Amino acid sequence: MNVSAEQVVLASRYLGLALRNPLVAAASPVTGRLDTLRRLDDAGVGAVVLPSLFEEQIEHDELALAELDQVGKEISPEISGYLDPFTGVEVGPGGYLRRLEAAKGALSVPVIASLNGHRPGGWTHHAQLMQDAGADAIELNIYFLATDASETGHDVEERTVDTVAAVCSQVKVPVAVKIGPWFSSVPSLVRRLDEAGAQGVTLFNRFYQPDVDLEELEVAPRLVLSTPEETRLSLRWIAILHGRTAIDLAASSGAHEADDVVKLLLVGADVVTMASSLLLHGPEHVAKVLTELRAWMAEHEYDDVSDLRGALSQRAAPDPAAFERANYLRTLTRYAAAYRPPR
Repeated sequence: MNVSAEQVVLASRYLGLALRNPLVAAASPVTGRLDTLRRLDDAGVGAVVLPSLFEEQIEHDELALAELDQVGKEISPEISGYLDPFTGVEVGPGGYLRRLEAAKGALSVPVIASLNGHRPGGWTHHAQLMQDAGADAIELNIYFLATDASETGHDVEERTVDTVAAVCSQVKVPVAVKIGPWFSSVPSLVRRLDEAGAQGVTLFNRFYQPDVDLEELEVAPRLVLSTPEETRLSLRWIAILHGRTAIDLAASSGAHEADDVVKLLLVGADVVTMASSLLLHGPEHVAKVLTELRAWMAEHEYDDVSDLRGALSQRAAPDPAAFERANYLRTLTRYAAAYRPPR
């Protein structure tokens, strides 16, 4: 029996957590403030991922303060006893952990901490601190950029898997892994992450590329927000992975409107994360997307999001080859046939 849009069931599960719907606010400045986190909660978001704690930033602050601690010691050893309180500088993850605790106390939805580290010992130590601060789950934002020609693709994959295994062995909360798309075999890596103890994988990490400032003649950072076209990368791999792994699949990069969310759910995403659209339109954009998602499901006679999820995955699709190499030739052929040169 068909139901109205208001009766559509969106309840989902991700990382073993009960979510009221499959929309997750990804790590961004929107999830870095308690006021906007509350607005996301009020708008109906299913869960939130806090901005990443960067291990190297902690190390940089600790090193800077250690050097500052040496100033004046050659004159008087006692000066070091006043230095830290005088500067008021806080190092370490204390500030992040307090924000995590505040979010847990203020929100009605699961709060997922995010960790971006680069040493196995650092990953496990900070993951334990996040767990103790009340995180419902931890997302490992793994970014190993291989610039050493002697380091092979296998080496990078091993570091990734070893890092995940180390963290999962030390914490009891669920662990998700946010990976990039540049692995030789994404399905193989996902299988190994599952075996290492991860309960979810986010596809994909959106790495920011450097730019060149032509006036200053220097390499400069440049952040460009995602576009809906970027969903196609995660759409393909989620479609291929759905039903072939027990690990939860989170879609990342490019989901702006309800149509984007529907497509990613249809191919098998357990949740869809959003960041750029929330930066552009504000936390209340979540409510709009949820309203339109319910309306689409009711119109197409889906009573429950679980019936929608995976209906067009590779295993369920009428044309499984559409997600593989055959689609490459088909796309080029159709475009070439329709192309007309500009006059």
